[in-house]
Amino acid sequence: MDVDLRDLELLDTVATAGTLTAAAELLYVSQPALSQRLTRLEGRLGSQLFDRQGRGLVPNAAGQRMLLAARQILAELDAATRDVRELRDGRDRRVRLAVQCSTTFQWLPPVIQGFRTRCPGAEVRIESLPADTLITALLEDRLDVALITKPDPQMDRLRLTALFDDEMVAVVPAGHPWAALPYLTARDFDDAHLVLYDLYDPGRVPGTPLPVPHGARPARITTMPVITDLLIEMVASGQGVTVLPQWVAAPYVGSHGLALVRIGVEPTIRTWYCATRPGPRPALIEALTAELADRLRR
Repeated sequence: MDVDLRDLELLDTVATAGTLTAAAELLYVSQPALSQRLTRLEGRLGSQLFDRQGRGLVPNAAGQRMLLAARQILAELDAATRDVRELRDGRDRRVRLAVQCSTTFQWLPPVIQGFRTRCPGAEVRIESLPADTLITALLEDRLDVALITKPDPQMDRLRLTALFDDEMVAVVPAGHPWAALPYLTARDFDDAHLVLYDLYDPGRVPGTPLPVPHGARPARITTMPVITDLLIEMVASGQGVTVLPQWVAAPYVGSHGLALVRIGVEPTIRTWYCATRPGPRPALIEALTAELADRLRR
């Protein structure tokens, strides 16, 4: 590699200090030695990383890009080192949580508050992971607890606690023709422009079935990042319709002039589970699982 950890520390320190002299003092090296290290790094990369402004150094475009990577890597190494030390000393007090297919977290603050009451000093770390990687992350010990609903062949390898059922509904502007219907059929979707989370992207492998009745053939599908506000704004501005869990869409009905419409003669129901690795649960994971069950089953 052209870059090592000392180079990353150099970039971060020079950018923060603003001058080689100040950076050298922070790194406990001489200014000429630090200048030579920077010159060698720029030589290996084939690009200057800092521009001179007066007596100071300011990262240029190349420097900004390297600095972004450097700070991300250094922060992750610092977090990993802290985690390992806490594990060594038996002081690990964090639980890693991720949620599949939702960016709506109105329910989370009471859960965290209740969890901290059960386990003073403990923390919940919300992990941002693609929805279709949560089960793998659990099995590989990169995650402790996941809220999942999408059927997956690996679900039988997990310990599952059923939490609640929710209904999938169509979300449309209040003046949309669907808003007057008691429910939607497959034929209603045939001319629709669907705006959906990108986990429904037809090009994904493995694919995720569309949340529409069997046999429906939407005229157009646009997929977007898993950002609920983005889907809601698209629908509210008349640029398509979407399908969301009723509990996710309900808070937006009044504020965005929307209507929620049943899909199918019978409600389209799915079950949410709290998933953990199989076997006995550590105390903190057991406490968070219990808190989620108590809160979300209501």
